[in-house]
Amino acid sequence: MNAVMYGGGNIGRGFIGALLSQSGYRVTFIDVAEPVVKHLQEKECYPIRYVFSGGHEDVLVENVTAVNGNDAEAASDVIANCDIMATAVGARILKFIVPNIVAGLRKRWAMGNKPLNIIVCENLMDANLVVEGMIKEQLTEEEKAKFDETVGLVEASIGRMVPVQTEEMKDGEPMRVCVERYGFLPTDKAAFKGGVPEIKNMVPFAPFDFYIKRKLYVHNMGHATCAYLGDLLGLEYIYQSIDVADVRILVQNAMLESAMALSKKYGVAYEDIVMHITDLLNRFTNAALMDTCARVGGDPGRKLSPDDRLIGSSVLALEVGVTPAYIAVGAAAGLHRYINEAEGMEQGLEAAKQVLCEVSKLEENSKLAGMILSMYEKILSGATVAQLRRAADAVKAESLEAII
Repeated sequence: MNAVMYGGGNIGRGFIGALLSQSGYRVTFIDVAEPVVKHLQEKECYPIRYVFSGGHEDVLVENVTAVNGNDAEAASDVIANCDIMATAVGARILKFIVPNIVAGLRKRWAMGNKPLNIIVCENLMDANLVVEGMIKEQLTEEEKAKFDETVGLVEASIGRMVPVQTEEMKDGEPMRVCVERYGFLPTDKAAFKGGVPEIKNMVPFAPFDFYIKRKLYVHNMGHATCAYLGDLLGLEYIYQSIDVADVRILVQNAMLESAMALSKKYGVAYEDIVMHITDLLNRFTNAALMDTCARVGGDPGRKLSPDDRLIGSSVLALEVGVTPAYIAVGAAAGLHRYINEAEGMEQGLEAAKQVLCEVSKLEENSKLAGMILSMYEKILSGATVAQLRRAADAVKAESLEAII
């Protein structure tokens, strides 16, 4: 069995490619980083290190090779002849890999109508629809019909945390990827064509929108909140931030607000989501990952966009009658970081209103904008994290009194 892993970076090598190899596939990576391609071609293996607070475990991923993505002929050939494929290149790179995918599909169709499932492992809302649109822009009407019949674009939820790899983590081996042990891969069960393949730790689920939202509104939102509160405290690492008692309370309560909203929206047991949160909070404390607040909180504009982790989770909560008091603290801290990084902007209420309007698409007089701006003003006035937590406690208590 042959698999193609488009993207030989941290997620490609550190998660998806490894699962495919461990499931019995001969894995061909497609990447444009020549040192990565050359190593995989020559060695046909690479190391992964599972890191945890008590130490680490080294594993060798075998039965792999690679082709350079700049070699369109070679890349399209392996796509044409594989049994399954996955992508993990990053949302901004997707448009550059589409020509090779289209060429591979055309070669494949010339040989018959064997289905191809492409597991889309990109940190992007509706990633399958985005990829589908990009591909179909380059297809004829006849080819679009073949695409709909034979290609399954399968969304995945990437829960494994893979930080930026430092030289210390590589430990003398440039191809080593350090990751946490968590390795489950939820996928959209309904999107597969021609049956669901057997892949280690893959969890096919339908309706899949719940898993996408759980990853974004619980995991990603909690992670970002932890990072932005760490920023306010001048901390470098996520584990340092979550070890601060008031940060942990704020992060946990923000995640619980999302849990309640998701439970109401999708009819999933609240207790099951809470168990997932307990696991996540423990994983955030993994000092061996050396994951930084700078990385996790990076690109705050995307994280403050209307459907993303901070604003999207807040909007969903309000829709189902949950007051996102603690999420608003995370959003305010993210807003503070956005303004710090924005060229030509200075901290202030007017700048904050502008960002919420232009980036988050919130009306100034909306309930959510008011909650976030209130917390942001407290940050500007020098409020401690403990004072932010008490302010959120007060908002939550007031909302509960209104219900009772």
